[in-house]
Amino acid sequence: MLVHSKSGRRAAWGLFGVLFLPLFALPLLVVVAASFATHWSGAFPSGPTTGNYAAAVRGESLQALTTSLVTALVSSLLALTVGTWAALAAATLRERGKRMLDALFMLPVAVPSVVVGLAVLVAFSRPPVLLNGTSSIVVLAHTVLVTAFAYQSVAAAIVRLDPAYEQAAASLGARPAYVLWRVRLPLLLPSLTAAAGLCFALSMGELSATMMLYPPDWMPLPVRIFTATDRGSLYSGSAVAVVLMATTLLVLLAVSRIRTSASYR
Repeated sequence: MLVHSKSGRRAAWGLFGVLFLPLFALPLLVVVAASFATHWSGAFPSGPTTGNYAAAVRGESLQALTTSLVTALVSSLLALTVGTWAALAAATLRERGKRMLDALFMLPVAVPSVVVGLAVLVAFSRPPVLLNGTSSIVVLAHTVLVTAFAYQSVAAAIVRLDPAYEQAAASLGARPAYVLWRVRLPLLLPSLTAAAGLCFALSMGELSATMMLYPPDWMPLPVRIFTATDRGSLYSGSAVAVVLMATTLLVLLAVSRIRTSASYR
């Protein structure tokens, strides 16, 4: 804390609690409470049950969770590969070229995701590349949406790298490819894992573009939550939402542990 007095720290923590709980924690707690209810007639939910979770971890909901995990994993790996390659290439460009590359990768983030979904749908709905109605178009849209975050994370890490390590390896006769694989990428590993976790979390929660693209046999979990709540099944939809949150948090915790281990190598 930047506040050094005891009374100041208490006031800062109190202000933090007043602002944090209503804005961030309380809505999530409401969803968790609704996931254990059958109806909500007063200030608190009533009719406690675990039946909502029984339906959330089987059948179509389990298939939707698997679909989201596969989509997020594949799109995150693709985004990390493309974003890292582009960030490494941008580091060798002049300032003007770097700005152009930055603008290119940030463009999908600067527009609403539904626009990106429409663009992907129009671009890949006719030959020679016909992806409409397949799972590949959903993975492609997620990759386009999250690559910017991988690119920015890796590009920022490259700027902070100490060039002495690469210069020492080159002075000992190491070829550029060897320096890349054995020096630069290991130094970037904490940032790469952080970027992968961010891309995974964003892909797991993506809805707007996915609604325009998903085929009936490839429904991600956010779409499942939306359709459930749209039909009025608020409590079962809340249980599925909690499953989505828990799964994403577990993956992020695992990625955080990998990042911590990479930081101490």
